[in-house]
Amino acid sequence: MSDQAKEIGAPVIEVRDLHKAYGQLEVLKGVSLVAHRGEVISLIGSSGSGKSTLLRCCNLLEDSQQGEILFKGEAVHWKGTGLHRHPADKHQVIRIRTNLSMVFQQFNLWSHLTILQNVMEAPLTVLRRDKAEVEAAARKYLDKVGIVDKCDVFPAQLSGGQQQRAAIARALCMEPTALLFDEPTSALDPELEQEVIKVIKALAEEGRTMIIVTHDMRLAADVSDHTIFLHKGKIEEEGRPDELFGRPKTERLQQFLSATVAA
Repeated sequence: MSDQAKEIGAPVIEVRDLHKAYGQLEVLKGVSLVAHRGEVISLIGSSGSGKSTLLRCCNLLEDSQQGEILFKGEAVHWKGTGLHRHPADKHQVIRIRTNLSMVFQQFNLWSHLTILQNVMEAPLTVLRRDKAEVEAAARKYLDKVGIVDKCDVFPAQLSGGQQQRAAIARALCMEPTALLFDEPTSALDPELEQEVIKVIKALAEEGRTMIIVTHDMRLAADVSDHTIFLHKGKIEEEGRPDELFGRPKTERLQQFLSATVAA
């Protein structure tokens, strides 16, 4: 089978038996997941369960100590072992990261750049794309998230919901294979949260590949094809959202959902 044929049939992201530790603290204890093209996966669980760490490992922002990460069938190359294991090919890392755009909890916009400049920056500097082409794409994506009228203002002049929508437009402007969301609504008050949820739902309806770490069970239930419940660094339960939220099998998931509803 050719590399191209293998890539077409392979999952966008595949994680096999991943282990991650910070010194003596083991955060991920053998986690596996598969995200196929057009699939939305939600990661849920209590604070400290390993959700955000798993997401950051997928994007190679964190080094893992054991297990495999594959992007469109291509395995990440490693050197060293255990706590000394790191990606061996920096060009491979850059290529994978540019195809897995990350949206962070705290927006991470550059304060000295306008919103349009924020969205254009990475395609210009990382991908070396044509400036006129990038500007047209940036305006298109800002329009998609509903803030094209804010092109010439600075991040501090926007609400939190608008800043997060700008961050989503910035991620989209890289034309990524998949989007990774790390608690995209947790820094927002409920009214602004709904602005961002509306955008994420629209992206899911377009058939975009996404992995979403979220505390919002309604969002996870509404947009996910597959939901994973992490507990103490392991997958406690996973499946279709209607199964997980409607008929949880494990006592720990039942307790988690009850506490979430009560909150």
